[in-house]
Amino acid sequence: MLFEQIARNKRKTVGLFFGFFLFVALVGAALGYFLWRSMQTGIVIALVVGLVYAVYMFSQSTEVVMAMNHAQEITSADQAPELWHIVEDMALVAQVPMPRVFIIDDPSPNAFATGNNPEHAAVAATAGIIERLNRSELEAVMAHEMTHVRNYDIRLQTLAVALSSAIALLANLGTNFWFFGGSNRNSRNNNDSNIIGLIFSLLVLVLAPLAATMVQMAISRNREYLADAGAVELTRNPEAMIAALEKISTSDPMKASNVSSGSAALYISNPLKGEGMSSLFDSHPPIEKRIEALRKL
Repeated sequence: MLFEQIARNKRKTVGLFFGFFLFVALVGAALGYFLWRSMQTGIVIALVVGLVYAVYMFSQSTEVVMAMNHAQEITSADQAPELWHIVEDMALVAQVPMPRVFIIDDPSPNAFATGNNPEHAAVAATAGIIERLNRSELEAVMAHEMTHVRNYDIRLQTLAVALSSAIALLANLGTNFWFFGGSNRNSRNNNDSNIIGLIFSLLVLVLAPLAATMVQMAISRNREYLADAGAVELTRNPEAMIAALEKISTSDPMKASNVSSGSAALYISNPLKGEGMSSLFDSHPPIEKRIEALRKL
């Protein structure tokens, strides 16, 4: 059952991410047609912008994400012995290099992993999760994060953030040109096909950031199920993972000032829960469903 769930979630995520790449091209085509009547030009621009964002995030992802969340790095076991040794043990079991370790000074229990690949990974835990969870529960949480590292989820999420940002930039470029009178509107022909094409392009540009956010959140939700299953695989202790999720679910959400919306999908539990977002925009599946899935393993 465990390996079936892992295979199923991997297939779902591949499909979602393939669609994400196609959507970047679609936004570029809409931008090119809207501004220059050339879809090819827009697609090239979209690919270049997406590549620039991806390269930047790949090279600076840990520093950027940790700065957004006010995380402080610990460089030796003396600074946080229990957390350090748990991360070390779970990395060994997962057969990945020891990641950099960070602590976030926040009382809410939460954690996440980030980086470009297992060789350049980092994990962060809040002060609240270290204090509230016992050792076996904290091991389960870190095994969850090591699964993200081992399965290259950290790279996937980094690329998702980069592509979402690129889509938002492209959409803003097109809509700003429209509102400020650009895109050579006076030279356009007024035939029906041209008007329909322009309207369709404008709709794509307006709705693109919304759709990109939905895809990014969907990728995150599938990966959380997979990482939960991976934690059980590494620890052989599903009850510890269930207990950890139950404790996390009864905690208050992190303060909005302590976490950015761009990094919310990285956490083991949605740090911005309780803000009235619909399920389409939730970065995580409901913890009740995650616990139910774990009980079926």
